[in-house]
Amino acid sequence: MIRRPLLSIAAATLLLAAHAVAQQGPDRTKAPVPGAAPELHLPPIEKKTLSNGLPVWIVQQHKVPVVHVELVVRAGSSADPAQKFGLASLTADMLDEGAGSRSALEIADAIDFLGADLSTSSTSDASYVDLHVPAARLGDALPVMADVVARPTFPDAELKRIREERLTSLLQAADDPEELIQYAFPRLVFGPSHRFGTAFIGTAASLRSFTVADLKSFHTASYRPQNATLMVSGDVTEATVMPMLERTLGAWTGGTAGAPTALTDARQLTARRVYLVDKPGAAQSQIRIGWIGVPRSTPDYFALQVLNTVLGGSFTSRLNQNLREEHGYAYGAGSLFDMRRAAGPFYASAGVQTDKTADALTEFFKELTRIHEPIPADELDRAKNFVSLLLPRRFETTQTTANALAQIFVYDLPQDFYATFTSRVRAVTADEVKRAADKYVQPDKFAVVIVGDRKVIEPGVRALNLGAVTIVPTEDIFK
Repeated sequence: MIRRPLLSIAAATLLLAAHAVAQQGPDRTKAPVPGAAPELHLPPIEKKTLSNGLPVWIVQQHKVPVVHVELVVRAGSSADPAQKFGLASLTADMLDEGAGSRSALEIADAIDFLGADLSTSSTSDASYVDLHVPAARLGDALPVMADVVARPTFPDAELKRIREERLTSLLQAADDPEELIQYAFPRLVFGPSHRFGTAFIGTAASLRSFTVADLKSFHTASYRPQNATLMVSGDVTEATVMPMLERTLGAWTGGTAGAPTALTDARQLTARRVYLVDKPGAAQSQIRIGWIGVPRSTPDYFALQVLNTVLGGSFTSRLNQNLREEHGYAYGAGSLFDMRRAAGPFYASAGVQTDKTADALTEFFKELTRIHEPIPADELDRAKNFVSLLLPRRFETTQTTANALAQIFVYDLPQDFYATFTSRVRAVTADEVKRAADKYVQPDKFAVVIVGDRKVIEPGVRALNLGAVTIVPTEDIFK
């Protein structure tokens, strides 16, 4: 018979103590105290330059055998020429519709065969070409990306197809309140002459006017090594990737152009006005309340991040808790400072029940007014934790890492921006948040834009006496 050793008295005592604790169960009389935030150790950025002057930023991440390469061109819709709104966006969209000796389908086939993904896009301040590829296939995929960047052919047949797609999307937006508010609010706040008053894709008139020559001209002027930076993140080393990049992009020169004209800030609103866009039969009223916000360069950036988290930047924000959780007027409500190189919009927004439109407006202004009061210490701490603890998400994957690096380039951020991010958020005080609220959240000067069933909502909206009410025809939004 095998004899098992007896437990020591000490071990038996520990087991009995553990059993007693387990029998007691957790203490549910108070919330658990969060532990210390984990430290974020960011990988270093290796900065190199190709022979043509194109900067290359490399971040090595070897956990997964993939690589993300992102070319960032500092020319987005803000660089659209006058009377050609939508040109930057359309140019970016057309880059992979034919390049070098390949057609659009041949580009797609080549990328699919490599198990890669190639995409192009454009924002207000930049245009992007992104390649996500297994590390072993990087050398095969880079020539395709280089053609898309440097040698797009802009086939006329593809231009016609994409133009029709965009014209169709404008028609659909005019008939969908949730889409329509996204066009109406900037048009009414910035006006039709400012670039931010028109959607990034442009207008029907501008889209119909674009030619292949327009796209080639914009590409030549904007897509240049001197106006771009290449972000590389993933399972690479400088010694292996730089020769590949030199072979494929080192000869790219682009065109010549002077510095683009800086987009001026629009004239700020000075009095509250209400704008109603009629959509008969709409089941919800789409509401946006705000004005012109701040540029990304604002010195109040960190205070505004905390302020907006409290107001409407998280699920537990005041706006969402009020309109969704307490009153049930909306599925969700929030607010946003859309920061660009020039001042973008600030707005609070929600889609609310049609018959609760006036009630929802009352609650919106209640929170927009209450944000000027001192924020309790525990609420301030929760907001700072929310902002700072989201930072690691920007470096979870090779793609998000490249995107994070791109922000440094596009907005001229300091190189230690992410390394000091958490400490700067934690340093925000209640007084700084209040000063930011007093300066940037002034409800008595906001535009109140509502897309909904006028017949149902207009009497209640007028009864609130928020300001002069203007009825805006849908067609005026898209001119």
